[in-house]
Amino acid sequence: MTRKGRNTLIIVLLIALLAAAVILLGGDSGDFSAKYKDSDLSADVTGISRENTYSGYLEKHADAVSGDTEIPVDMQTFEAEGTAEVLGDGIYTEDGSKVTWKVSVPKAGMYNIRMEYTTVESRGVDVEREVLINGELPFDGASTLCFSRLWTDATTVKKDNQGNEIRPSQTERYEKQTAYFRDDMGYIVEPYQFWFEEGENTLTMNAVNEKVIINSLTLTPVQRSLTYAEYREAQQAPADVKANSEVIVIQGEASTVRSAPSLYARYDRSSPATEPNDVYHTVMNYIGGDPWNIAGQWIQWDMEIPQDGWYNISIKARQMYQRGAMSCRTVYIDGAVPFEDLESVSFKYDTNWEMRTLSDENGKPFEFWLTAGTHTIRMEVTMGEMGAVLEQVEDSIFRLNQIYRKVLVLTGATPDRFRDYNIEGVYPEVMSAMELESKRLYKLVDDTVAITGQKSDRVAVAQTLAVQLESFVKDRYRMTESFTNFKDNITSLGTAMQNMSESKLDVDMIVVTGTEAKIPSVTENFFNRAWHEIRSCFASFFVDYNALGDKYDDMNDAIEVWIVTGRDQSTVLKTMIDDTFTPQSGIKVNVKLVDANAILTAVVAGNGPDVVMSVSGWFAVNYAMRNAAEDLTQFDDFETAVAPFYQSILDPLTYNDGQHAGVYGLPETQNFNLLFYRKDVLDELGLGIPQSWDDIINMLPTIQGNSLTVGVPFPDIGLADISIFNSLIYQNGGDVYAADGRKTLIDSENGVAAFKLYTSLYNDYGLPIVYDFVSRFRSGEMPIGLASYATYNTLMVSAPEIRGLWDFTLFPGTIQEDGTLDRTVHTDGLCSLMVATDDETIKKNAWEFMKWWVSEESQVRFGREMESILGASARYQTANRGALKQLAWSSEQLSILEEQMSMTRGFPEIAGGYSTTRHITNAIRKVINEKIDPRESLLNYTRTINEEIKIKRREFNLPID
Repeated sequence: MTRKGRNTLIIVLLIALLAAAVILLGGDSGDFSAKYKDSDLSADVTGISRENTYSGYLEKHADAVSGDTEIPVDMQTFEAEGTAEVLGDGIYTEDGSKVTWKVSVPKAGMYNIRMEYTTVESRGVDVEREVLINGELPFDGASTLCFSRLWTDATTVKKDNQGNEIRPSQTERYEKQTAYFRDDMGYIVEPYQFWFEEGENTLTMNAVNEKVIINSLTLTPVQRSLTYAEYREAQQAPADVKANSEVIVIQGEASTVRSAPSLYARYDRSSPATEPNDVYHTVMNYIGGDPWNIAGQWIQWDMEIPQDGWYNISIKARQMYQRGAMSCRTVYIDGAVPFEDLESVSFKYDTNWEMRTLSDENGKPFEFWLTAGTHTIRMEVTMGEMGAVLEQVEDSIFRLNQIYRKVLVLTGATPDRFRDYNIEGVYPEVMSAMELESKRLYKLVDDTVAITGQKSDRVAVAQTLAVQLESFVKDRYRMTESFTNFKDNITSLGTAMQNMSESKLDVDMIVVTGTEAKIPSVTENFFNRAWHEIRSCFASFFVDYNALGDKYDDMNDAIEVWIVTGRDQSTVLKTMIDDTFTPQSGIKVNVKLVDANAILTAVVAGNGPDVVMSVSGWFAVNYAMRNAAEDLTQFDDFETAVAPFYQSILDPLTYNDGQHAGVYGLPETQNFNLLFYRKDVLDELGLGIPQSWDDIINMLPTIQGNSLTVGVPFPDIGLADISIFNSLIYQNGGDVYAADGRKTLIDSENGVAAFKLYTSLYNDYGLPIVYDFVSRFRSGEMPIGLASYATYNTLMVSAPEIRGLWDFTLFPGTIQEDGTLDRTVHTDGLCSLMVATDDETIKKNAWEFMKWWVSEESQVRFGREMESILGASARYQTANRGALKQLAWSSEQLSILEEQMSMTRGFPEIAGGYSTTRHITNAIRKVINEKIDPRESLLNYTRTINEEIKIKRREFNLPID
């Protein structure tokens, strides 16, 4: 074949592959009904199913009728455990309390439960409760009932001295709210139904998180929404009312109250159609965005209606986040959904703004009867039709992980492809479960395509798994060939489910118009877009986008603060400075967001900042060695400033020059490891929660005998993490360095014992050295693992399918001679430092700023605002003990964090200390890879570390002998 012919053939093949991909992922609507026709997809396979689900609960009570009357609960008569007391017209309940009421039900049946409640000042997170009926949990979802708070702007919108609008902080309103008990994930759109026996029943509420006043509880008949026709008939509108041409415009950013502090007004300069619009200044001009994506979150606006009449309602919105998906909202008018069509109003994908008039399926606008005066309109995130699909996906992932773990016990993580494991003989239920799950997944694909109208990449992984399971059933040898890929596909399905459950939306304005008024349209075309881009380009030459908030040009009268974390963090920081620190202290502050690598060159050149924020302790001590950072112990109130911190987090910020041990930074965050565990898997194995390293080692035969494993961080190529080894040194009574910092002590008997135990975990007990903890923890393959407590945030966001099935506890300890358990754990974190200066005024002002920044009040506000912006994944790891108590942890979680934080030790930073981590890592790898004697390896590298320490101490004129 000629070269030209070969190239032509390659092009033809590429085009064919591209066409096939288009057909598979988007162009083909697909229909797999023949795969699951006449199959009972609700059947359970023994040993591989999810127990106590809501769908199973409804099926159990399928023949039950709905109650027909409302039954109020006598709130004043109750039994309680923990703190619960009558307060006004309600019952005040603390964290950990358990309150039980007796309810007399005249007619057995299914009821919704409605609660009226009032939040009280606390940590600012949603209230969470568990409900028991007659002493039993009716289904799993009843253990996580969430109730939102009311948030509003603390002040009016203000402007900085550059003319930019400053987003107000959020404050809570403590008012009565009404809510039904419903699915906190939003998969089940309607309120939960509960079965009550005829006669006397008990209703118990366990306080999982946050204190609250419960004003009333009512059993109601199962709710049914009106049709639009029924709504029209129910309105008491005069027959002679005239249509009007009123136009009422409500700006999206002008919302009055919201369910979460993250749902504040935002700024968009990307579109010329956003109102108001300004390319030179920051103006709050829309609301919603990334944070408005979790089921149950809502935003509410007030609207002033000038006269009685029938009105149309239009929403100028933009869903530019998920191609091939819909964002759905439930619309409430005056606190109620008027009719069923407003239970799920969908917004399709479009990068441009859309004026969406609330209309029927034929496009005819709905008419709403509104009387003169103030009304409210609320939009709440709902999954709509996708909710049922997502619930099935979550259950499917749970079952797939059970299938995976069952096969894993027999084959191991890397099965021999040439071996017949006789899976159908050993685990016949697994083959039946695979066949059934394949059919369920095919139906999930069809259901999703029917809702979205196309086959997107998010549902493609479900189809891949369906095909894979089908092939496993037809040819069992395929399973050993593709077992690892099977696990990866399950993880991908979990990620796809998370993406599918997001429902982001922007709202620019809401327009209420009389039925004779013309509904405004959105004009966005090539010409106004082009003009907008030209103006934006021109503005970029004059606007300093790195300067945040109030900017002061007189550098003699202001301190310069550089922060290296991110724009969200820097924006919150500057807002706090401008509305709190500067007004209180009179000290002006300029804030700049910079890259960490730019700091050193700027300081050397004399153009550096006065304060550097959010850098590691290593940064502070290395600047101190070079006389580039100020010793903070020089200030008279230093001890007061560091009182909220444990000494352990000050150790990495301390530098001893042979004459004086100074502290060169103030801690911002404090990180340490905890033990994470899967409750369901440990229960299956008959194991408890390990308390010591001996417990973990004793559990390994059972865990590994089921082809599972334990995760202990290893210093791999990506991250040289020796925190576990350091923790073992401390637990064995050793130290990393001598008190004067002149040498390392890891070659002591304590250090050698710790090193032997640590390396034996991999050499003798076969723990993995490279792994993705979150993925393996989700699948249950790694039911126990040590990880930073920030991992909690990741799991809460990325692993909804295992919610309620896992928890964290204290770091495992080493048993001492007296029988006590030493749980000391390595700790580190970020800090702020003051760059060396001879200007006493700058020193004084910078010190005042640093003290304010690490104070309890500032740390609490910063932590809450960051979580409000970025969600639970950004929960702040503050080092301030008082601030930690006020962040969004439950009382049980907080007690664990506080106890473990009190048992931490910091890693001291010394001259030449960089070589310690490097060579300890080398020693560990040497033992693991070459299987040499641990003591010999550690002693050899200890000599190398001490030589490097001597070299560096000579360089900095530090005493050696």
